[in-house]
Amino acid sequence: MARYLKLYLQFLKFSFSRSLEYRMDFWFRIVMDCVFYAVELAFFTILYQHTDLLGGWNYDQILIFVSGYLVIDAIHMTVFSNNMWWMPIYVNKGDLDYYIVRPVSSLFFLSLRDFAANSFLNLIIAGGILTWSLMRYPGELGLDNLIWFLFLLLNGSLLHYIMQMYFQIPVFWIHTNRGLVNAFFSTTKLMERPDRIYSDWTRRFLMTIFPTLLVIALPAHVLFDGPDPLVISLILGVTAVAFLGMRSFWNLALRHYSSASS
Repeated sequence: MARYLKLYLQFLKFSFSRSLEYRMDFWFRIVMDCVFYAVELAFFTILYQHTDLLGGWNYDQILIFVSGYLVIDAIHMTVFSNNMWWMPIYVNKGDLDYYIVRPVSSLFFLSLRDFAANSFLNLIIAGGILTWSLMRYPGELGLDNLIWFLFLLLNGSLLHYIMQMYFQIPVFWIHTNRGLVNAFFSTTKLMERPDRIYSDWTRRFLMTIFPTLLVIALPAHVLFDGPDPLVISLILGVTAVAFLGMRSFWNLALRHYSSASS
């Protein structure tokens, strides 16, 4: 564990120093993500001018829900997104050899080596929006509720990464994942909506088979309704099963990988 922590600190040091070399890209990504945050908040603000409730949530609750999703998106953009972009390129060019022979997990190395320092500032902004939405909430949110919500927020970030990896890994066989990744990001819209707007069967599907509702919708219920052991067990259990399945899928893909020397 200490070896992995030391390695990740080196990733951070290198990523921050490199980001400062490309200042135009640095500021462009910050502005781009801020526009995305503004659009998401404006969408629901306009929507609530025509209704008092959406999926059982009022405007104050939906602000926390959306802000939580923005934090998860910012974590993904900061920690995982750049690595997801480069992975298919390494596979197709045969450059994966360098990472496979490292004395650490290739999945760890390829998933976390590039930390987007510019998006880290956006993570701070998203965290500020979430803090603001929590502070303006008129009801009482218990400390236990808040702690579980923040923990499940981090779990949602992990689950978001796991789900995208299921769409990334087929590149080992089909050599391009552009269509699959576009399909994945199309489905992320399902995460951005309250779970109770869907039918019962759709909700069950989106909580088990394709668990988008576990990313932020159910953690928000834990915040508003209290920590239900069944809900928490479902979220953590599905995440664990999804991770183990993804890791097995990754190992299977590595066995089918054709290196540059083959």
